[in-house]
Amino acid sequence: MNEILRQSTLAPSGANLQPWRFLVIDSPDLKQKLLPIAFNQQQVVEASAIIAVLGDLENIRMAEKIYSLAVDAGYMPPDTAKSFVERYTDMYASMPPEIVHQIVYTDCGLVSMQLMLVARAKGYDTVPMGGYDKQKFVKAFGISERYVPIMLIAIGKAVKPGHPTVRLPIDDVAFFNEMHKA
Repeated sequence: MNEILRQSTLAPSGANLQPWRFLVIDSPDLKQKLLPIAFNQQQVVEASAIIAVLGDLENIRMAEKIYSLAVDAGYMPPDTAKSFVERYTDMYASMPPEIVHQIVYTDCGLVSMQLMLVARAKGYDTVPMGGYDKQKFVKAFGISERYVPIMLIAIGKAVKPGHPTVRLPIDDVAFFNEMHKA
C-alpha cells in the first residue's frame, strides 16, 4: 500500500504543493462503520481497503518543506525556493476560498487517477466512489475542517470482472480547433 501511495504522489499538482492526503481504512470494524455512510455499497466491506482521498485546504503550510526538499535534492537554489515560498504563500492568502477548493479538487483528481493506474499496474482493482455522505464521513472519522473529502477508492483483487460500460464516440466528446454547435 505504501508503494502504491508513494507512486501515486508522483502526480502533478499546481506549484507542486501536493494538496492530497490519504486516509487508508482497512480495519473491518471501520469498513462496517463506513458502509452506511457510503450508501451500503458492498465494495466498502468487500475491498481490502478503502482509500479516502482528502484535499488539504491549508496545503500552503507545506510549501517550505516541499521547496526545502527540492533544494536538498539539488533541483533548485535556496534563493529560488525562498522566493517560491513567499510568492505562493502571498498568493494563497489572497485567493478566494472557492479558488483554493478548485485547485485542491483538480490536484486530488489527478492523484486519484494516478492511484488507480498504479494499483492496476500492480495487479489490483479499484472502484472510485463519489456516492457517499461527505458530512457524515467527516463526522464519523474525525476529519478536521482543514480537509475536504474528494472521493473514496476501494482497492483489492476483484472476485469477478466489473460490469461492462459504454463510452460516447470520440466524435461526440472531442473537437478540433473549434467547438461544434450542439
